[in-house]
Amino acid sequence: MMADDAASAALGIELTELAEGAADCRMTVTPAMINGHGLCHGGYVFLLADTAFACACNSHGPVTVAAGAEIIFVSPAREGEVLTASARERTRFGRSGVYDITVRGEDGRVVAEFRGRSRTLREGP
Repeated sequence: MMADDAASAALGIELTELAEGAADCRMTVTPAMINGHGLCHGGYVFLLADTAFACACNSHGPVTVAAGAEIIFVSPAREGEVLTASARERTRFGRSGVYDITVRGEDGRVVAEFRGRSRTLREGP
């Protein structure tokens, strides 16, 4: 999946760890990601967390997509900082799942907390 993810590749997002129901990704905040307040735009933080979420929920094999997600921004990220998103499965039931993703700055502080809800697609027509 990551090999075909042009959006994540364009932002330099790397998959650093993958296990069943879990994934870690990292990204360096570039000048193009900075908003009018001099901070990393929240959309980029969301995208990093969403990528880790996608890797974790697809780790089981069948094609799985986001059914919904929310994010809480806790602290700002700044240009040049390396952010890490750690996704962990909380539960899977039927074709649905719940995943929590924590985005941290390189000093270990929490930048954001993200919760994603997944849905495994049915095979065939």
